[in-house]
Amino acid sequence: MFKVKTYNQISVKGLERFPRADYEVGSNINHPDGILLRSHKLHNEALAETVLCVARAGAGVNNIPLEQYTQRGVVVFNTPGANANAVKELVLAGLLLGSRGVLTGIEYVQSLNHLKDAAEMSKLLEAEKKRFAGNELYGSTLGVVGLGAIGSMVAEMALALGMKVVGYDPALSVDAAWRLPNRVERMENLHSLLSRADYITLHVPALDATKDMINHDTLQSVKPGARLLNFARDAIVHTAAIVDSLESEQGLGMYICDFPEPRLMGRNDVVAMPHIGASTAEAEENCAVMAADQLMEFIQHGNIKNSVNFPAVNMPRAEGCCRITFTNDNVSGVLGNVLSIFTENNVNVIDMMNKSRGNVAYNILDVESMPNDTIIDRLRRVEHVISVRVLPE
Repeated sequence: MFKVKTYNQISVKGLERFPRADYEVGSNINHPDGILLRSHKLHNEALAETVLCVARAGAGVNNIPLEQYTQRGVVVFNTPGANANAVKELVLAGLLLGSRGVLTGIEYVQSLNHLKDAAEMSKLLEAEKKRFAGNELYGSTLGVVGLGAIGSMVAEMALALGMKVVGYDPALSVDAAWRLPNRVERMENLHSLLSRADYITLHVPALDATKDMINHDTLQSVKPGARLLNFARDAIVHTAAIVDSLESEQGLGMYICDFPEPRLMGRNDVVAMPHIGASTAEAEENCAVMAADQLMEFIQHGNIKNSVNFPAVNMPRAEGCCRITFTNDNVSGVLGNVLSIFTENNVNVIDMMNKSRGNVAYNILDVESMPNDTIIDRLRRVEHVISVRVLPE
């Protein structure tokens, strides 16, 4: 029986994906094959020798020590796109809050609870409503930084609202490019986008390459009065630079984000939400289901989809065969050394796949018959091999 340890509260729909006859799932498992979690930080957690994979029910994986896990041959999954619609809808709310005096208007109305006469209140509001006037989104320009699953959905939504959309993504994948509406104008660099956009929305992951990408230098290019939306990660903006830009006559007009911090509080030009971008029942269910399915596919068949540290690999199992998978340092000669052991022992390889990503390589081999323990032990002792698994039919 396979074992999966859970952290945080995982949606029941995700937990129900695991067949009870084959999986033991719970928060008190000591020697799991897989880990399923949301935001729990694993950096200070001891990693059990039995762990094969970790699935984060969400997009960001900064709560997982990727380098350490990769060196151990542990595959880390995330769930890109599962919460995209939830974030997209909150971005729409952010755009509307940034374009009109909705929040200040509501606060003003709530301050009038001393008035008891409806006619008097109506007359006062008619006189004061001009204080909360704003602009329509229609015809304005939205700059989308990061054109992946969420960014492409936001771009499509903005086009449907009659906005013009410019986009920038230095790491745009082929799949993302196919999803992107053809009316999105691609910008060559971030500075060009910032100088064009009335509204800017960020949808990039938190990586070393994106840390503080919105900073004093990049904000020099911003269109005066532009609204900046950050529903991605707090680490991609330099908060002091945001405040300085808001206080400059030629800088930002408003900052709308999902990541409050003390220096942003008490400002009329900041709308800060309590990290609720993916906080919908539907998003949590979608993330949990995707994460569970990816764990099971890897544990049972060795296939990898949506990993952040291993290559994508999907090979249908040859009928009647035993499957061997192994991870190794991405150096030449390792696969040849493994295959030579099979040749010496008359183990017939029916099908195989080899993929690499960065410093790690991953291999699937379907063999005609189950190799004995001596052969598997020799595979594990091949230089640069990190881990070996045997997956019977």
